[in-house]
Amino acid sequence: MDHEGGDVVRCDPAGPDGRSAFRAYGRRWFVLLVLCLLNSSNAALWLTFAPVADQSAQYLKATLDQINWLSLVYMVVAIPLSFVTTWMIDSLGLRITLILGSWLNMLGALLRLLGTLDSLGPGAAYPLVMSGQTLCAVAQPLVIFAPTKMAALWFPEHQRATANMIASMSNPVGLLFANILSPLIVTTNDRIPLLMLVYAIPACLVCFLATVGIRSSQPPTPPSASAESSTSEPFVQGLKLLMRNRPYLVLLLCFGCGIAVFTCFSSLLEQILCVRGYSNSFAGLCGSLFIVFGVIGAGVLGLFVDKTKMFTEATKVNMALSALACIGFAVVSQMRQQEVAIAAASSFFGLFGFAIYPVAMELCVECTYPVGEATSTGLIFISGQVWSVILMVVLQALTRPLADSPFSTCSVGGDAALSWRASVLVMAGVFAVLSCLFILVFDTPYLRILAEAKAARTTADHIDTVSQAVSQGPLEPSAGTKAHGDHGELDPGKD
Repeated sequence: MDHEGGDVVRCDPAGPDGRSAFRAYGRRWFVLLVLCLLNSSNAALWLTFAPVADQSAQYLKATLDQINWLSLVYMVVAIPLSFVTTWMIDSLGLRITLILGSWLNMLGALLRLLGTLDSLGPGAAYPLVMSGQTLCAVAQPLVIFAPTKMAALWFPEHQRATANMIASMSNPVGLLFANILSPLIVTTNDRIPLLMLVYAIPACLVCFLATVGIRSSQPPTPPSASAESSTSEPFVQGLKLLMRNRPYLVLLLCFGCGIAVFTCFSSLLEQILCVRGYSNSFAGLCGSLFIVFGVIGAGVLGLFVDKTKMFTEATKVNMALSALACIGFAVVSQMRQQEVAIAAASSFFGLFGFAIYPVAMELCVECTYPVGEATSTGLIFISGQVWSVILMVVLQALTRPLADSPFSTCSVGGDAALSWRASVLVMAGVFAVLSCLFILVFDTPYLRILAEAKAARTTADHIDTVSQAVSQGPLEPSAGTKAHGDHGELDPGKD
């Protein structure tokens, strides 16, 4: 057992003394668990109101636009704070960042709960709920930037993509819970306080686990060669390098806009479908299918790229298939009584689209190494938030009131139902154009894998030198030394 509280797993290459140069500690799984729980909780708090937008508007005495801002505030707050967050993760370490994020997440959840108390005066509920939602939004970049850094610092190179996939997909799992629990709990408007309590409990639990359980930012011994030089570039210098990196700039634009499309899809799904006569329960089902199939796709693709290292090819194929699924949804969502087609389009959009996220994050690190992982992935996230705000505002501006909407299930009294036809077509068009741009333009070497291969060759050459020196002496080299002398060049994609 190691003093970090877990079994030690030896990772090649071996050092000249016969011992492993890199180690993976069992405690990495606890760090991954805490990050997953925190990511899920924060995501569920983000999307709490979207599946029950009409009921939330009635209970909080707010308009639909104000309810949409409870989701949109995540993007607005994250944009100015993200630069500070990337610096914190790369400079102050994971421990401080995750503990701070867990406390902000918990305090925001409790403030939201306070905002639904009956003793509050009229007009006080929405400002308090928005204040709590803002605290949760401040916590988001502290949480969502961490997966690539955690995977790089705690996991060996043959597990990095899988660990990043698990941590990254915990965010959509939180969205899944929100899509399922919110419509299930809020059968009537007066159950909104119960909804706030349900989401506050896991936020308190994960805050306790993070504060008590995470004792260090990284293990005593690095799990890979790249982990030894993680964040080798200073923050400002790293930003300069990123702005001169052409493949990264393509990824910044295309993937940032892709994040925006997925954000708008998740936030506006109920409003898009209700005007065509589909219930909140069906909208919640489509949102759940979108995420469930996304997690499945991410899991399969994560394991595939861990073995093959085909990051670019996997991302391009999934971008193309995601664009087709998005176009399909834009068409069928404007038709009535097409439950099967809409559910299928949502499932395929999630299956191919969500799978891109963790792979693209690994691809981002590969094309920018040795810039700090949080810096390179953080700018992608900032791009996604900026485009999310722009796209959300544009899509809402493109809606038009319907003079007659006899099939609408939207339940905001007094407000006319809105046509989202132009909005969803614009959303699909944006995603299709960016997918084509990425497929045609993006290409990059895998700089981190190349650096690890170089480190492996250096270690193997050193072992050969030691073995030759020993063999020329009066004593024969030991069996262990001979064995290590035959390592030769190591494949960076192998265990």
